[in-house]
Amino acid sequence: MTAAQTDHILETLGARYGADVTIQPALDGLATCWCSRGRVHDVLKYLKDQIQAPYKMLYDLTAVDERMRLNRSPAKPDFADFTVLYHLFSFERNEYIRIKTPLESDSLSMDTVTDLWPNANWYEREVWDMFGIRFAGHPHLERILMPKRWVGHPLRKDHPARGTEMGPFQLPPDKTEAEQELLRFRPEEWGMKRSSENSDFIFLNVGPQHPGTHGVLRIVLQLDGEQIIDCVPEIGFHHRAAEKMGERQSWHTYIPYTDRVDYLGGVMNNLAYLTAVEKLAGIAVPPRGQVIRVMLSELFRIISHLVWYGTFAQDVGQMSPVFYTFNDRERAFAMIEAITGARMHPNWFRIGGVADDLPRGWDDMFRDFIRYFPPRLREYDRVVMANRIFKARTKGIGVITKDEAIEWGMTGPGLRACGYEWDFRKKQPYSGIEQFEFDIPTATHGDCYDRAAVRVEEMRQSLRIIEQCVNHMPDGPYKSDHPLATPPIKDRTMHDIETLITHFLGVTWGPVMPVGEALGAIEATKGNNGYYVISDGSTVSYRTRIRTPSFPHMQMLPMMCRGRMVPDLLAVLGAMDFVLADIDR
Repeated sequence: MTAAQTDHILETLGARYGADVTIQPALDGLATCWCSRGRVHDVLKYLKDQIQAPYKMLYDLTAVDERMRLNRSPAKPDFADFTVLYHLFSFERNEYIRIKTPLESDSLSMDTVTDLWPNANWYEREVWDMFGIRFAGHPHLERILMPKRWVGHPLRKDHPARGTEMGPFQLPPDKTEAEQELLRFRPEEWGMKRSSENSDFIFLNVGPQHPGTHGVLRIVLQLDGEQIIDCVPEIGFHHRAAEKMGERQSWHTYIPYTDRVDYLGGVMNNLAYLTAVEKLAGIAVPPRGQVIRVMLSELFRIISHLVWYGTFAQDVGQMSPVFYTFNDRERAFAMIEAITGARMHPNWFRIGGVADDLPRGWDDMFRDFIRYFPPRLREYDRVVMANRIFKARTKGIGVITKDEAIEWGMTGPGLRACGYEWDFRKKQPYSGIEQFEFDIPTATHGDCYDRAAVRVEEMRQSLRIIEQCVNHMPDGPYKSDHPLATPPIKDRTMHDIETLITHFLGVTWGPVMPVGEALGAIEATKGNNGYYVISDGSTVSYRTRIRTPSFPHMQMLPMMCRGRMVPDLLAVLGAMDFVLADIDR
C-alpha cells in the first residue's frame, strides 16, 4: 500500500466523521487517527465491512495509561488520561491501521466490539484486567491474566512494578479457602446449562497441570458423554508481567526479557522487538548483521518446529518421534551455542545488529547440518505423517476456514493450512529477507493434519534459507555505527576515554529514543509476533505492548472442539503449537 493510499483512507475517515476523527502522523508510517468514544464503533465497523479492501482482522487491542506522559502527540486531546488502541489489518491492502480513542479517568468505559470481531473478547478482558477500562455489552467481562481477587490494574502507572514494592506475599488459610472457591467453575456464569432435555452434562477439569497442554493451562469441558459440547480455556498461570517490565528496563536491557515470551523461539523474540525499536531510532542494520539475524531466526524456526513435531506425535499416541526430534534439536542447539554462548535463550541480537561477529568455523557446522537434516525429515514423513493412526487422529479434526481464521486473528501456519498463501516474510519483508528464495507452504482443509503438513514443509524452506545465508554471507560490520546502536562497537573502547564513556552510558543508562511510537512485526514460529512501543524521550519505553500469535489462537479452541470427542482435544491443542508464556506474557 502506498503513502497516497494510506492518506486517502485517513482523508475518507475525516470527511465521513468530521471532528470525531483527527489524523495523527506516526513515526512508523502507519495510518493513525484519533476517534471519539461515541463514534469508534461506527468507524471500526466501517473499516471492517463497508470499504473496498477492508480491514478484516482485529490484529490487536490494548490500552495506554497516559497520565505520566510528558511528550504527548500534537493531535492528542490534552484531557485524555487513557487511550484505547486498535490495530486493524487488511490482507488486500497489506497494511495496518491504528485507531485511538481517548478516555478520562472518571469515565473509563466504552462499547464492546465483540459484535464485530469474536477475538475482541479476550483482548477487552485483558484491557479491563490491566487498566480497569470497561466495555459495555461484553459477554463476560472479568479478569483473564490476574487472579480474580487481585487488587488494582497492573499496567496503570500507579501500580507497583516490582514485587519488593508490594510487601511479601502471604497466603493464610482463609485466603487460601477464598481463592479455591473462586476457582470453582460455575457454568451459569458462562451462559452454559447443566443439562439438556435428554441428559445431564458433565463438566470436566483438564488441568491446570495436565501433561498434554504444553504448559500450565486449565480447560473446563462441557461434555455429553464423551462429546464436547463447549469448553472454556483459562489462562494466566504463566503471566510474568513482561509488558510491565518493559517500562522499567532500558531499551537495551529489556532484550533478554523478550527471549522468555515464546521460549521456544529464541532470537526471534529479539527480532520482533528490535524491529520496532529500530523503526523508532531510524537505525539501518548493515547487510551482514541482517543476514546473521535471518540465519539464526530460521534455525530457531526449525528448533521450535522440532519440539512441536515430536510432542504433537506424542499427544496423539506415538512415543518414538519425540526422542528423535529432540536429538536433532540438540544438534541445532550446538550450533546456536557455538555462536552465541547460550542455547534456548541466547539474548544475542542487539539494537543495530548482533552482539558479535560469527566465530571461525561457523560455516562448517551449518553445512554439516544442511547435509544431515533432509534425510531426517524424510524419515519423519514416513514414521509420522504417513502413519495411518496419526492420519486418523488428525484428518478432519479441528477444521477452520480461511474466513474464520481471519475473523479470529489467526496467522502463521494455521492460516496457511486454510489455503491462504500469506507469510509476512514475503508480504512485509524485514531484515533483508526479501533477498532469499523460498516457497510459502499451504494446504487446503484447515484441519490438524494440514497444520502439521505446513509446519513440516516450513522446516525444509527454513533450511533452504539457511543454506543461502551460508553460501552468500556478506562481509562488513555486524552492527550499525548509528549513535543509538547499543551497546556501541567495542573496537575503540579501551583506546580513548570518550569511547569508553559512551560505551558505559550505553550499557548502564541505555540510549534515549526519539519521541514517538512504532509497531514492528515478524513471521515468528507460531504466527505474527508484533511489538508496539512508545517512547516519551527517555531511556526506557513508556509503553511496551507484545502482540503474540498464541493469544488469539487459544481463544479459538472452543470453536475447533465443539462436537468433537475428548481425545480430539489433544489433537487440536497439539496442532495449534502454542506456548503458554506466549499467551500470558
